[in-house]
Amino acid sequence: MDSDQGRAIVPNVSGPRPKLHNWMIEEREYDRQEQRRGRRYAYESVDARRTALIVIDMVPFFVEESGYCRGILPNVIRLGDALRSAGGTVAWVVPGSDQPHPDLTREFFGEEVTEVFRTSGGAGPISGRVWAGLSPQAEDLYFEKSAYSAFFPGSSDLPAALGARGIDTVIITGTVTNICCESSARDAYASGFRVVFVADGTAARRDQDHNAALHNIYRSFGDVRPTDEVISLLST
Repeated sequence: MDSDQGRAIVPNVSGPRPKLHNWMIEEREYDRQEQRRGRRYAYESVDARRTALIVIDMVPFFVEESGYCRGILPNVIRLGDALRSAGGTVAWVVPGSDQPHPDLTREFFGEEVTEVFRTSGGAGPISGRVWAGLSPQAEDLYFEKSAYSAFFPGSSDLPAALGARGIDTVIITGTVTNICCESSARDAYASGFRVVFVADGTAARRDQDHNAALHNIYRSFGDVRPTDEVISLLST
């Protein structure tokens, strides 16, 4: 057990050992942003009531085989607990089986991999498809997406649901850092949301992939901060 509410973080199953990425933003990038805007981070405070934690693709297909996915579980739980307590919103997003361009997908990935990806999000209620150790709550929001990005037009109902709640800030967590998480962060920013990307709350296959995505996000689309700093933001 490893949470202040006593919830299990990882179900009692075999699998890779949890680990976190050795993440970094190069000092030259911090310096460049500080010269641009006079401060390291764009968003020095957030209104928790207008903020949503977006948890992307934390389903068994990814978590069962990835130590990095298992490593971020405690941080995703902490962020969700903190945001709920502060009056914010938690939204879970999983891969959907609908493929808007199936011929293109089969041409690009091949038949076998296309089918693996099509079924990767599982079936049934979304709350039951999220990795069980994350303990999604009844009051949370749940979405399927049909593209890498949860914010790409037509991919999911997430942007409209957030807009209806007056959400202006999204905190991005989940997997894979440099694919679905980065794509969602880019499109969230393009859609008018303030983006906070959690450096130790996202998981890729390698540190190199993870850090390249963090560089891209911090440079042009959102703040990149660790879990402890994001939780501190929620209490300001």
